[in-house]
Amino acid sequence: MQTTAQYICAFCGESNITFIDLSAGMQQSYTEDCQVCCRPNVLYVYVDEDTLDIQIETDYQE
Repeated sequence: MQTTAQYICAFCGESNITFIDLSAGMQQSYTEDCQVCCRPNVLYVYVDEDTLDIQIETDYQE
């Protein structure tokens, strides 16, 4: 099952939308390029098991 979620780019601060694959687990991390500045962000995705609310933290890709 997929859903979308919003995150803020760690570089430029712009809002981005990403797809989250809920079948991949309740904690995920992967790299995705910002849709605005094209720089790589490491996304740390946390899904609440009860409500399926999604929280995304970002960091710079070294």
